Amino acid sequence: MNPNNNISQELLETIERYYNDSMSTDERHLFVEKLESNPEFKTQVEDIKILFLGIETQSLKEQLDEFHKDIPKATSKIRFLQFTKYAVAAVVVISLGSYWFFGKPSNQKLYAKYFTPDPGLPTTMSSSLNFEFYDAMVNYKHGDYELAISKWEKLQINKPNNDTINYFLGVAQLANKNELKAIPYLKSTIQKPESVFLNDAHYYLGLAYLKEGNIERARKHLDLSNTDVGQELISKLTD
Repeated sequence: MNPNNNISQELLETIERYYNDSMSTDERHLFVEKLESNPEFKTQVEDIKILFLGIETQSLKEQLDEFHKDIPKATSKIRFLQFTKYAVAAVVVISLGSYWFFGKPSNQKLYAKYFTPDPGLPTTMSSSLNFEFYDAMVNYKHGDYELAISKWEKLQINKPNNDTINYFLGVAQLANKNELKAIPYLKSTIQKPESVFLNDAHYYLGLAYLKEGNIERARKHLDLSNTDVGQELISKLTD
């Protein structure tokens, strides 16, 4: 931005009307024509737009002071008070937005950072009776979650309380971006305190609730997972 631009109060008012969409049709038409035909004028308008939007927040006060010097105090005080109000409001909005957007990661971003599908079980089949389960495990490990789910669901019909099948169905549904379907399977898994998947099921259940937006339940199950990574994630959650 060029601080030596001569920008009068009248021009400021005109630009303000342009960005507030309060010009008459004829005035807007003439204004746009001038924008397209006069590069210097277009630069002036863009400079004022930057101030209105509050993009250059660090130097906003200095820029406003420089503009203020170019306008007679007697005729500009009210207009600049109003102009400054708009600019400061824009700075506040952008500052708050920047804090939440950059300073504090969103819960959805945390989910994406902390979710990694369970690596699965070794697919060395010790018994032909487990063929269907391990056949689906091969699909799961290759990222073909829908096919793995369809195979495990058939097994789950006959073994609805099997913690291994329920656990991997839950994790596969999460990997397949369907937390609502994952939750019932993972809840079924944690009904068995003796399950070797208990802590992992709590962790993934916490992630499923995080993805769903239920932060209270997410904290509960992440805590019950008894894992360092669960505690780390709890410390970063926002309500």
